[in-house]
Amino acid sequence: MRILIAGILGGIVMFIWGAFAHMATPLGEAGFAQPVNEDIALAALKVALPPGRHAFLLPSPDPEHMGDATATKALAEKTTREPFAFVVFRSEPRDMTAMGKNLVVQWLGDTLCALFLAFVLASAAMSFCRRLIIAGLMGLFGVMANVLPFGNWYSFPPALVHGTFLDQLVGWLLAGAAMAWWLGRGAKLRGDYIACRGKVS
Repeated sequence: MRILIAGILGGIVMFIWGAFAHMATPLGEAGFAQPVNEDIALAALKVALPPGRHAFLLPSPDPEHMGDATATKALAEKTTREPFAFVVFRSEPRDMTAMGKNLVVQWLGDTLCALFLAFVLASAAMSFCRRLIIAGLMGLFGVMANVLPFGNWYSFPPALVHGTFLDQLVGWLLAGAAMAWWLGRGAKLRGDYIACRGKVS
């Protein structure tokens, strides 16, 4: 039960931090820029990309011809002339201001991650500082395992990668501090209870 409570507590802290970081700090917009002409870009995407939800690399390598030396050479020449784009495309419109479902999914994701972390933090007797360090390292591990490869292969802006590093590090340090406090408090209460029973016996 104490692990469950610690996970829920950590999920709440992480969710609140995420809301604050994206609404009151520059972290939520780090690496993003405004298009020169949004309407032209959207119109071109409707024509150039198939409907549905997909991710694209532009210029786009054709997997069926990657073994063809001529096609590979042509792709290499094209990528030296043209700009590069990593595009996540959803053809069906959606109200971006209606974030209820996204917020629920975000909270659930934060809570599940916090539950995993709470299990690790409670697996052995550790000090508050050690649990806090582990929480920060777990946050950095997630970024390095996911965001860093995207930045490397798909040219994510450095500001986006660095902002995500800072966002996750601070968030999981805060959530880790709350969970470490709770787990330490729970251990102390159990120790006091056992000691009390021993005296009564």
